[in-house]
Amino acid sequence: MRAGICSVLEKLPGFEVVGEAGNGRRALELIRMLRPDMVLLDIAMPGLNGLEALDRITRDIPDVKVMILSGHSNEEYVLQALRTGACGYMLKDAATSELPLALKAIHRGMTYLSPSVSKSVIERYRERTKEEGSLLSQLTPRQREILQLLAEGKNTKEIASVLAISPKTVETHRTQLMGRLEIHDVPGLVRFAIRSGLVSSQR
Repeated sequence: MRAGICSVLEKLPGFEVVGEAGNGRRALELIRMLRPDMVLLDIAMPGLNGLEALDRITRDIPDVKVMILSGHSNEEYVLQALRTGACGYMLKDAATSELPLALKAIHRGMTYLSPSVSKSVIERYRERTKEEGSLLSQLTPRQREILQLLAEGKNTKEIASVLAISPKTVETHRTQLMGRLEIHDVPGLVRFAIRSGLVSSQR
């Protein structure tokens, strides 16, 4: 697989292979030493899997752009890779034909997903958005107000002041809110509020 990818890359103007690794730990060593512009990372690697390696790369060397190569089109893998900081996700069975398109897109600052992957991810995203929109509509207006204020970083006293209610009433609404959404911590409520569009992630 690596030999085939290297063969494709050697024919692409503007791209040069600076290193290869057969496992995740060696990949991390080479990335830290060579500081490449871009990394192609398999999910299934011995020693340290690609998603764990990706997490360390994006945390320690954030300038490196990483594209995941995988035999899995499962949307959970894709979403986890994108959440962890991958710039692209390409399936191995389409690697040689898609590789030039993917690399050029990522080089321009875009995100690349294999077409079959992007379809399933978009469908899942729509399903999740629909589910979360439905949950949001089940909340009372007061619960939605409190959810938004919590997501905006306000504490119990501040929410009580804004809404002119007692702190104990705020706590009661928050408990009911968590029960209704089956989310049992404030960070989880914040993530839900962002995903459902109640607040922006750019705060």
